[in-house]
Amino acid sequence: MSRVRRFFSTMAGRLFLILLLGMSAAAMLATVLAEGRRAREIEHHDLLRTADRLNGYVGMLDDSQGELRERLLELGGPGIQSVPPGTPTLGRDTAFTELLQAQYSRFAGVVARTADEQDCRPRMPDFMAPPMRHGLHGGDGGPQGGCRVVNVRLRDGTPLTLALGSPPVTHPPALAADLVYLSLLAVCVGLLSFVVARLASQPLRRLADAADQLGQNLKGRPLSLDGPLEVRRASHAFNVMQQRLQRHLAERTQMLAAITHDLQTPLTRLRLRLEDVPDEPLRERLIGDLAAMGALIREGLDLARSAATSEPFVALDLDSLLESVVEDAAETGGNAVFEQGCAAVLMLRPLAMRRLFSNLVDNALKYGRTARVSTHVSADGVTVYVRDEGPGMAEEELETVFQPFVRLETSRSRETGGAGLGLTIARDLAGNNHATLVLRNRKEGGLEAVVHWAEPPHAKGQAGA
Repeated sequence: MSRVRRFFSTMAGRLFLILLLGMSAAAMLATVLAEGRRAREIEHHDLLRTADRLNGYVGMLDDSQGELRERLLELGGPGIQSVPPGTPTLGRDTAFTELLQAQYSRFAGVVARTADEQDCRPRMPDFMAPPMRHGLHGGDGGPQGGCRVVNVRLRDGTPLTLALGSPPVTHPPALAADLVYLSLLAVCVGLLSFVVARLASQPLRRLADAADQLGQNLKGRPLSLDGPLEVRRASHAFNVMQQRLQRHLAERTQMLAAITHDLQTPLTRLRLRLEDVPDEPLRERLIGDLAAMGALIREGLDLARSAATSEPFVALDLDSLLESVVEDAAETGGNAVFEQGCAAVLMLRPLAMRRLFSNLVDNALKYGRTARVSTHVSADGVTVYVRDEGPGMAEEELETVFQPFVRLETSRSRETGGAGLGLTIARDLAGNNHATLVLRNRKEGGLEAVVHWAEPPHAKGQAGA
């Protein structure tokens, strides 16, 4: 049920529903209109047949005399019989009257009127069996199409009152007869609607995928300029936006690099001059402020470089990388342990990944005293966990700490330091490698950093590993 609801929440699903309902309604309307026209044509054809039978019967009466005419009047014709003058009628039958007068000159001035169907029930000769008397000329229920009464005069002036009944119509109802046709039409309309909806929404899906990739890699391939005019315009606008972002990021990186380079000399001079300050406590405080300033500049440059990296993707053994990071941390005295691997080989940027996990392990050691690293593979993707045993973090701060220059002074340790860019850089590095980075409080206590690849970029030969 959730898949159906999700499909109809997409643009393709809504287009499919609109096309399906619209085309089905149009098909049903066309069928109803065709049935109406078909019914009118059948009715007109029946009127023509009735008029032709009346004309033939009256012609036979004109050509007969005496006993033969009496016998013809007694037997009647196909759906025609003589009735007494003054037979009650219900009203004028305009359509049949106009047709009679237009088709046959002998019926000029004749007016047809509708009557009770009992008057049109045929009188069969006594020698016929009862089933035949009931079944001929319309059966027991009277002829389908109603009963008509006309007053005519033969060539010799003899007046006659004739009752006309239409024979039963054997045509099946259109909707019943065309049930198979309507079913096939519904299936074809559904398939056509689905294909059209998919084709119409494909450029939008491609644009959405490109936008997602743009957030992870500004140097991705530009969109191809093909398809309808509106799609080409949107693709061109997206490509222009990508180029502008690339230029802006390059200019920002270049500016920060230039600032860092230009500040190195004055910072060095300040440090040398601070060595001459006689007040030792003051000198130490000033040197500490100077070191913090230098760290801030370097972290700002690292942030810019993390978004503008041009490092290529290579096949990387994730377990080996994490084991190396953990060993480096353990060699410096940190309580870091690699607990579980997953044997995944992914297409990643090695230096960026090392910086990312080194940052997370260092934070775990600094604020949580331990760093326990593990990896896991499931149907949802590949996940790396970096857990610590610290006091954790307030829920509302789990996302705030990823913002630039945000430091939690009342966070997981009394120690404070850095410029508040470490986690910002870490999230950028994860995004540049098609992963997400989130922080979560553990039920057992402490915090865990989770790096997750929903669609792992497996190296060739490792898909599904």
